[in-house]
Amino acid sequence: MSDTTTIRISRTTHHELRRLAHQRHQTVADTVARAVRLLLQDDIGHDLSAPLTDEETSWLDADAG
Repeated sequence: MSDTTTIRISRTTHHELRRLAHQRHQTVADTVARAVRLLLQDDIGHDLSAPLTDEETSWLDADAG
């Protein structure tokens, strides 16, 4: 058996997770894992779209030698 835990969510959220999982032919656990991955990717996208710091700009403008 895999290492699992239980989380409390509203019945509405649980219903939506089940609906999404069924729609994608996935388990609820796989659907939650995908949602978490997409949120992490979204965070990375926000970080990458932020303006460069002065230090980053200096590093990028440095002569490679």
